[in-house]
Amino acid sequence: MTIRPRRSVLYMPGSNARALEKAATLPADALILDLEDAVAPEAKELARTQVYAAVKDRRFGKREVIIRVNGLDTPWGHDDMIAAAAAAPDAILVPKINDVADVAHAEQHMEAAPCALWLMMEAPRAIFNANAIAGAGGRLACLVMGTNDLVKEMRAQHTPRREALLSSLTLAVLAARAHGLCVIDGVFNEIADSAGFEAVCKQGRALGFDGKTLIHPSQVEACNSVFSPDPVEVTRARAILAAFELPENKGKGAISLDGRMVELLHAEIAKQTVALADAIAALER
Repeated sequence: MTIRPRRSVLYMPGSNARALEKAATLPADALILDLEDAVAPEAKELARTQVYAAVKDRRFGKREVIIRVNGLDTPWGHDDMIAAAAAAPDAILVPKINDVADVAHAEQHMEAAPCALWLMMEAPRAIFNANAIAGAGGRLACLVMGTNDLVKEMRAQHTPRREALLSSLTLAVLAARAHGLCVIDGVFNEIADSAGFEAVCKQGRALGFDGKTLIHPSQVEACNSVFSPDPVEVTRARAILAAFELPENKGKGAISLDGRMVELLHAEIAKQTVALADAIAALER
């Protein structure tokens, strides 16, 4: 089983050369080099040039690198897609996706791009169309929650437990899992609130997210910790897999291990846990 860790997915503004340089030293699993929200209109072309050069030079080591382009209906979107495709990152993240037609439009712009497609889920229409969107793209690998935009569009409020967002978050996770995709939780705005950030990370993991998008390097370490399998969890998972490999347990649907009944579904979960732990260890070496 091959799993790529996406515990921490850090946005870095493409117009900030120092931030792009620093990104290469951070322990984030993935970097989103942003041409959209983090970049003022007058800096769009500079950001595109700097991000293209940084990705083309392969400055970021083992980290997964994603370029977020501007919306394809903006004055910058088309040129962003051309530059991103030429730079050949691991993925291109397209914002403002609402339906299957938007997915097809994004894929048309990626014909020459040797990379995956990621999509922002940040509008009510996108949430209602989540299952169709998740099943629409041949290149599609990941859904990314745009929770700030969702709250704005819903005319809702940011609260510590994210009550207004729970249905949207769950629907996106269900859609992603139904089609074998990765799914990443939205950002946490209060950089100084470490306790609140940890709580929201734990909530996101409990909901089924693979990781979380971040807006500041100080959030990376805590995010990695929450979305990593606990060492006790990994040890238990390895024991389950070893037990099912014993000759006397071959072909069984359920076995007894340390006084507990363990079923094949637990073995499948254990495989995912061990694969993620191994992938994290390889990434951090």
